[in-house]
Amino acid sequence: MSAPKTVAPKKGAVDRFLDGIERVCNKLPPPAILFCYLFVIIAILGAIFSFTGITLEHPATHEAIGAKNFFSGEGVQWLLDNLVKNFTGFAPLGLVITMTLAIGFCEESGMIMSMLRSGLKNVPPTIVPYVIAFIGTVGNIASDTAMVVIPPMAAIVYMGVGKHPIVGMIAGYAGAQAGFTANLMIAGTDSLLQGLTNEAIKSFLPDSTFTVDVTCNWFFMMASTFLCSIVIGFVCNKMVDHRFGKYEGENQEKLEAVSEAESKGLRNAGIAALIYLAIIVIGYFFGPLALIKEDGARAFVGSPLLKGLIPILFFFFCIPGIVYGVTLKKFKNTTDINRAMVKQMSAMGSYVVFCFFCGQFQKLFAWTKLDTMLAISGADALKAIGFTGIPLFVAFVLVCMVVNLFISSGSAKWAIFAPIFVPMFMMLGYHPGFTQLLYRLGDSPTNCFTPMSPYIWMVLEVAKTKYDKDLKIGTLVSGLIPIAMVLQVAWIIFMVIWFISGAPIGPGVGSALPAGIM
Repeated sequence: MSAPKTVAPKKGAVDRFLDGIERVCNKLPPPAILFCYLFVIIAILGAIFSFTGITLEHPATHEAIGAKNFFSGEGVQWLLDNLVKNFTGFAPLGLVITMTLAIGFCEESGMIMSMLRSGLKNVPPTIVPYVIAFIGTVGNIASDTAMVVIPPMAAIVYMGVGKHPIVGMIAGYAGAQAGFTANLMIAGTDSLLQGLTNEAIKSFLPDSTFTVDVTCNWFFMMASTFLCSIVIGFVCNKMVDHRFGKYEGENQEKLEAVSEAESKGLRNAGIAALIYLAIIVIGYFFGPLALIKEDGARAFVGSPLLKGLIPILFFFFCIPGIVYGVTLKKFKNTTDINRAMVKQMSAMGSYVVFCFFCGQFQKLFAWTKLDTMLAISGADALKAIGFTGIPLFVAFVLVCMVVNLFISSGSAKWAIFAPIFVPMFMMLGYHPGFTQLLYRLGDSPTNCFTPMSPYIWMVLEVAKTKYDKDLKIGTLVSGLIPIAMVLQVAWIIFMVIWFISGAPIGPGVGSALPAGIM
């Protein structure tokens, strides 16, 4: 008698759609080769647009912007002068290698697993995605560092509670990238965008003293931190988890009770971390780590502490990791410490190759001016629609969302958008701080799955090295897209409700332009 056939459960429309995306994206070539192809495509498009003579007016400088031809004497000279600079100046390269080296001490010494086993032993698995998403979102106070630090740690946490580590990386990466603009505190993003908003106001009303403060979006973004955590955690639990199933790889980690020696190591590492933090605090309040204003007040935004956060975090991870390793005799001498560093760096070869070609592509995209022309065209198209109110808000968010897939720099896009939309929204009676907020809503969710971000390729390489050597980009993208789409819709709805309620989006800032400004 033959055994009964097992009937696979019928997949829903969403799963079939994501399966299709996964299949398509998995057919993409390796990242280095992909960016070679993109380099050639941009070079050809730049040549075509340069021959057409099409120009667009830059809204800030009123300069005529036209495409540049890479296949010209100027293009060849640009490549010869900048090939090495495009690679060595590629910001994610140094950041990823630096933070990977720092976290490597904690990982190679065993400190990370001991911390997780000590603190998360009794945390219900269903709660873990929400915690990871919250940490990722708040972690963007450290800017791009969060995208490097949090996903690998999240993978270990997930594995420790019996969940798939790659889903953990997705949750951590989504928190840091899709929720990039939200935070409980004022972050560098607030300061950067506020400066560009004020420049747009000044260009539009040169005789006005009206400006926006760095806190103009604070209330809304503080509440958005919890929105991002809830949405990302929910989607990971309900949609992403079942796409990966149970992890059965060789690199298994379980959250078991810590030993007495490990407890001693954690205690010593904690003391070392507290001493280090005390030095940083003293340096901020009494030393050179604060921004000293003209009136003598010390400020955090724009301070050396915030600007130098990467080296500060580097030592914050290195010191406890080494102390823990020495306590448990994992690091008996400097040779052991060197071996730990070399082991971490040995897995970075493919990422370095990717950075070389991605750096060339991104710099060419900027040099040809196609990135600027794309942003201006999108802004002009939205301006031409001519409606107002909530439909205008939603349309603006969606345009920012689409452009964000191609231009990863938030400040570069806002430098182009602000001179167009800040005056336009002011003439319609809306506060510049509110216009800036709408931009931020469209500038965040799609961050997590755009191939233009170098950090998604970093996540892919780490996941392949540690958990699944056959993993492809399509599998990551198919897990990140539902998070981004659900979050984008939820954020728009949240914004509409906030707007209708009339609640302030920051201290003294609402959606309406104060009377008498125009």
